[in-house]
Amino acid sequence: MRTRPCSDAIRRGRLRKAEQFIQAADLIRDMADENDEVADAYVTLCVHAGIAASDVICCASLGEHAQGENHGEAIGLLTKANKAAARHLNTLLKLKTKSGYSHTPVTADEFKRAGRAVNELIENARRAGH
Repeated sequence: MRTRPCSDAIRRGRLRKAEQFIQAADLIRDMADENDEVADAYVTLCVHAGIAASDVICCASLGEHAQGENHGEAIGLLTKANKAAARHLNTLLKLKTKSGYSHTPVTADEFKRAGRAVNELIENARRAGH
């Protein structure tokens, strides 16, 4: 598993990015007339916010975070720090390809699940990151 050691600067920087992504996601959601108009962009931003938040949780608990493209490894590392958070990251990562790279739009249920998952991760990261 590829990991990267964390410093306070990395932890704070990843928390800032998580906050930026979730703020952008919320703004896009709030400005749309209908959620399905922005569902894929919203979920993609939630995925990025969730990844950054997961890094913060791992940094605070383990002193390192996952580095690389292997989502299974990132979930495995996060499981060591916080099992519930790992389940939320798994929810988001399952939507990553569909929301960002496929022609198929996310469903209303997936939109809601992504929002719930990212909000849990962000709250955990805020607690861990301060």
